[in-house]
Amino acid sequence: MSRRVLFEPEASGELEEAALWYEAQRSGLGLTFLAAVDRAVEHLAAWPDSGVAVPGVPVSLSVRQHPVSRFPYRIAYVVASQELRVLAVAHARRRPGYWRSRTEP
Repeated sequence: MSRRVLFEPEASGELEEAALWYEAQRSGLGLTFLAAVDRAVEHLAAWPDSGVAVPGVPVSLSVRQHPVSRFPYRIAYVVASQELRVLAVAHARRRPGYWRSRTEP
């Protein structure tokens, strides 16, 4: 069963910013990045437990992350009943964990 995917506003902004940056580096690369994120999100919607737990976040919150193929980005998400909430589209090596405050109720 595939879940409905909701991007938090901050995650949408991060996705757009990264896509624009890649597009500025090379024409078409931004679209390639968006397609890779799309594939990762589709995978997570179908298999939400395939991501790994995020270190430093209480296990009870069930926050997971999944890499984006070919790019140094990770999708941080939480599964809530029939939804998959994307908390962040975060660069894997810059400012690790900056988005963790988004897990707080």
